[in-house]
Amino acid sequence: MFGFILFAIIVVVGIWLVSAYNGLVKLRMRSKEAWSDIDVQLKRRYDLIPNLVQTVKGYATHEKELFEKVTQARASAMNAQGVDNKAKAENMLSDTLKSLFAVSENYPDLKASVNFLQLQTELTDTEDKIQASRRFYNTNVRDLNIQVQTFPTNLIAKQLGFSEMELFQAQSPERENINVKF
Repeated sequence: MFGFILFAIIVVVGIWLVSAYNGLVKLRMRSKEAWSDIDVQLKRRYDLIPNLVQTVKGYATHEKELFEKVTQARASAMNAQGVDNKAKAENMLSDTLKSLFAVSENYPDLKASVNFLQLQTELTDTEDKIQASRRFYNTNVRDLNIQVQTFPTNLIAKQLGFSEMELFQAQSPERENINVKF
């Protein structure tokens, strides 16, 4: 009788270990997939930026410094490694793109250009997809981190090579309130 109870306990613990391990693997893979989704959308944005800069250059030839900033920010974002560095570089790129669009306001012919409007629409669509991808990534990372930290999974997570992942967080300028003046 004692042997049967011991065997049942070993089987239950074994099933739990397999289930916990497979659950952690699934969450880690979903998080990696979500990060890959962010990269796909960022690549799409990186591909759109040179076309946008060229279109604006045709109308705003004396904005050379701004074009250089956009190009540098794009290169920096493309080369950034890690969630935190990538987030900082992406925020810098977003700021320079906002400046580029602000400059376009000074050029009515540019604002009326079909090519510019199409690029602006595609970039806006891409930005929306990036935000959705970031939310999807953070959701999956949150779920993984919860499993890594909560009992009883936390007892085996570290031993099996699982650790918390970084959330993709907004940088301080994105958290500030926007002043709207009429």
